[in-house]
Amino acid sequence: FWVRAQLHKCTNISLTDCITLKVVTKKLAVLKQYIPFGRAHGSSCAHRGELRHAKRIVVKLGSAVVTRGDECGLALGRLASIVEQVAMLQNQGKEMMIVTSGAVAFGKQRLRHEILLSQSVRQALHSGHNQLKDMSLPVLEARACAAAGQSGLMALYEAMFTQYSTCTAQVLVTNLDFHDDQKRQNLNSTLQELLRMNIVPIINTNDAVVPPPEPNSDLQGVISIKDNDSLAARLAVEMKADLLIALSDVEGLYNSPPGTDDAKLIDIFYPGDQQSITYGTKSRVGLGGMEAKVKAALWALQGGTSVVIANGTDPKVTGHVITDIVEGKKVGTFFSEVKPAGPTVEQQTEMARDSGRNLASLHPDQRSEIICHLAELLTERKDEILAANKMDMDLAVSAGQLPAAMLKRLSLSAAKLNSLAIGLRQIAVAAQDSVGRVLRRTRVAHNLELEQITVPIGVLLVIFEARPDCLPQVSALAIASGNALLLKGGKEATNTNRVLHQLTQEALSMHGVREAVQLITMSHTREEVEDLCRLDKMIDLIIPRGSSQLVRNIQRAAKGIPVLGHSEGICHVYVDTDASVDKVIKIVRDSKCDYPAACNAMETLLIHRDILRTPLFDQIIDMLRTERVKIHAGPRFASYLTFSPSEAQSLRTEYSDLECCMEVVDSMQEAVDHIHKYGSSHTDVIVTENEDTAEQFLQQLDSACVFWNASSRFADGYRFGLGAEVGISTARIHARGPVGLEGLLTTKWVLRGDGHTAADFSEHGTMKYLHENLPVTQPLAGQRDSN
Repeated sequence: FWVRAQLHKCTNISLTDCITLKVVTKKLAVLKQYIPFGRAHGSSCAHRGELRHAKRIVVKLGSAVVTRGDECGLALGRLASIVEQVAMLQNQGKEMMIVTSGAVAFGKQRLRHEILLSQSVRQALHSGHNQLKDMSLPVLEARACAAAGQSGLMALYEAMFTQYSTCTAQVLVTNLDFHDDQKRQNLNSTLQELLRMNIVPIINTNDAVVPPPEPNSDLQGVISIKDNDSLAARLAVEMKADLLIALSDVEGLYNSPPGTDDAKLIDIFYPGDQQSITYGTKSRVGLGGMEAKVKAALWALQGGTSVVIANGTDPKVTGHVITDIVEGKKVGTFFSEVKPAGPTVEQQTEMARDSGRNLASLHPDQRSEIICHLAELLTERKDEILAANKMDMDLAVSAGQLPAAMLKRLSLSAAKLNSLAIGLRQIAVAAQDSVGRVLRRTRVAHNLELEQITVPIGVLLVIFEARPDCLPQVSALAIASGNALLLKGGKEATNTNRVLHQLTQEALSMHGVREAVQLITMSHTREEVEDLCRLDKMIDLIIPRGSSQLVRNIQRAAKGIPVLGHSEGICHVYVDTDASVDKVIKIVRDSKCDYPAACNAMETLLIHRDILRTPLFDQIIDMLRTERVKIHAGPRFASYLTFSPSEAQSLRTEYSDLECCMEVVDSMQEAVDHIHKYGSSHTDVIVTENEDTAEQFLQQLDSACVFWNASSRFADGYRFGLGAEVGISTARIHARGPVGLEGLLTTKWVLRGDGHTAADFSEHGTMKYLHENLPVTQPLAGQRDSN
């Protein structure tokens, strides 16, 4: 209906004629002239995220992608997955073109088969079967192989695309088709007409007649067609394509030949970076190597076409490599003309790691001085901080997209900054006894002592939403624990985060470790955040702070990097039959109403069955109604009521608002079972005056925080006396509950010997194990290097 309406609006076609689908299909090409599709051609994409808007896309399939490892025949499974992706994008409205190799390999397979067949027949007639084993194949000429393979290759493509109701057309070209103006115009016209009819052109050099490439034959400003790399680049520019995807047998462009020790994949390549590249040998098949690909890519980039070189042979990624590139994911090497002013994320991570190692080797007093100086800057420069925060608040209010709870988190005040400064000074005191603390000391044998000491984890990535106060807290904890830190804040607090990070680096500069804390200022698309979570060679721990959806997204995106956090905060308060009325009212009110959006707020209230229809139950209901808490009845609770509140859709819901679920249980044990089944192992509370019941609850319940007669809101690093927290973890290993300074440390073993060997303790050795536990006395400050 929308298409018909647009046809009537934008053309002179009558609305009556637009009613028939036949007319709509026939006239859709007219509509394209009036409605913008994709971006205007003329300049390439500056960032990967813009690739999703690419309308016309050229996919170049290298010889190594199309052919099998034995170079005789095609890699059919790999080719089928590529065809599926191209067809899917074509059906989504993209204009897809394929530049393919493979005719020579396909023809070689056919000719070998024919030659073997003819030789076997000939030898059977003249020499007998006993000489079949002596048959040898002649060297096959490439042009003859191409002539024999082109028809079969095209038939294969046609059969594959037919499965997706997509039509294809074969176009064979040579250098002359681009150098001759009339032929070039004819080629352009043919391809434009094919694209207009929703047909996928499959283009290849006419290898049956093409002469061997001549060295240094490029014309001034025009790339010569020497291989399919140059053909794809020339075609992409000629057809004003938005994107050229060149698939090869390597992940992308490396700064040195892949496989060497120092080889690193280049995420983004800029014109002028050629001097920093060392090229290796070309692939096992094909005319071009990586140098030819780079040259072709830069030529296409100059012509206004974005380029990505990626791996099309890896079975782990082949099935989605093309769609991932179009979606803007970090795949292969992206060629861009726009070089960012600052360092890349990878460079920031390396800078943080190098500076973080220096931070860890500082004297504990020096790390404390940095944190105290940061606390002073928060109060001395509060006007600068609050001015930046006001800018963020004004933008958030005018946009009108943030709920009241998030606006409250975003807002800073002088009182809040003073409270932050107090917390930072507490962390500074704790920093005196963190890194290098001896946890265990053992005399293994005479003059052989073993120690287990605390050390930093390494590089931390903390991703947080609209909470600028999180930045100085987490920075102070990272400094105290000697960890390097990457901070990725929400876009809502961009200005505040920038000022707070500047102050943090100013404090770090006093001892020469300015780069140990880095603020990632990349865009805020999900794809870019996911790419950040895949830097498993650089980042040691990810800590997401924010909504349950954020935590879940990070946990899914992280590849090979542990994530410390919780995806949900489904906290329970169980009211036992022996509970005190006053304590119940106070604890339930505080747990639910103090800060409903917090992860430690109560989401489910469990009531012992004997409390129903008692004054205590009535007081609980009256209090919740007074606080305007919406109650969702669990199935058992609803069965007791004639007119029940709205029934809970799920007993595993985190409302994060003035809402909660209420359910009835028969006993403390049933409450524990309910929490194990529906809870999130975050924080759970029992309210009772029966000590035996309380102790059983505390021992049996397997949650990170379990409280007796205390609000669930106490599950907080500041309230626990940790100074601050980086988050609350529900993980089973490492840190659990509110994670402060201790949770950012790990351990290593240090063995001090005197020429000892394992052979000394063998059956025929001269030494015996003692394994004596020694007192854990700390070395004098600065006596031992913490690293």
